[in-house]
Amino acid sequence: MRVIEADPPGGPEALVVRERPVPTPRPDEVLIRIAAAGLNRADVLQRRGLYPSPPGAPPWPGLEASGTVTAVGAQVRDPKVGAKVCVLLTGGGYAEYCTAPAVLCLPVPGTLSLVEAAALPEACFTVWSNLYEFARLKRGERLLVHGGASGIGVTAIQLAAALGSRVFATAGSDDKCHFCESLGAERAVNYRFQDFVAVVNELTQGQGVDVVLDMVGGEYLARNLAVLAPDGRLVIIATQGGVKAEIDLRTLMMKRLVVTGSALRPRSVEFKRAIRDKVLSEVWPLIASGRFKPVVDRTFPLSAAADAHRYLESGEHKGKIILTVEE
Repeated sequence: MRVIEADPPGGPEALVVRERPVPTPRPDEVLIRIAAAGLNRADVLQRRGLYPSPPGAPPWPGLEASGTVTAVGAQVRDPKVGAKVCVLLTGGGYAEYCTAPAVLCLPVPGTLSLVEAAALPEACFTVWSNLYEFARLKRGERLLVHGGASGIGVTAIQLAAALGSRVFATAGSDDKCHFCESLGAERAVNYRFQDFVAVVNELTQGQGVDVVLDMVGGEYLARNLAVLAPDGRLVIIATQGGVKAEIDLRTLMMKRLVVTGSALRPRSVEFKRAIRDKVLSEVWPLIASGRFKPVVDRTFPLSAAADAHRYLESGEHKGKIILTVEE
């Protein structure tokens, strides 16, 4: 089978097509003929040599994919051969085939294409685990989503709005802000020209928000604490703006704030299975009802993975970028 590898690591040009053996599923795994794979920022870090695959995972990138089950391990009863699925991976999605634990597979909702389904796993698992497991976001609470036009952002905005939260967002252009508002954000703030703390505090009559979902880190830390209401929760899922910051601990103490962070890829199959079950029971019905939908910005053929990474790093996209596997 063809795979896309970056060995040695480097810029987008490091991504090249190589031939590798089709993997054999373990007893609790399925073999999937991949139709499409979603791009994620973690793939860029892996390409640069900064985020290697965990032990046991394929060395090529790809944290989510969709396709058709072509073989199953001896212990697998579901899904069956021929089923259309999307799946969360620890690596290996940039390929024509992958293996995955059967318990991490999700059926492709009947209304979606395989390309659309490839945009779901990483964002849905990440958003659900961080907003509803760690931050305990509740109906009626207020949420601020940074990077609102990203794959994570469009998922968080839609899910939180559908589940009864007031949602605010930040984005890097007026066009992206309008896009976020079309998805359910009450107001999106262009961070290049406006102070999101001032805008959100004005819109909430000085109350702030109950939860912030942050993928910026760095200098945003103090401002995130400033925009949080008492008993607020900050969840950090990426550090695109830097890995270090300084805060006044008195703010943390006086407002009784919780600051936490997470990385999904290293978590156990058992943890991911529990999130998979929640996504299936809570998110999939929203897709069926039309209240949530994956947003695909652009597709690239597998062999053009380098171009797809250049586009991802340009920051111009709104929603997910997808690699499609040519027949």
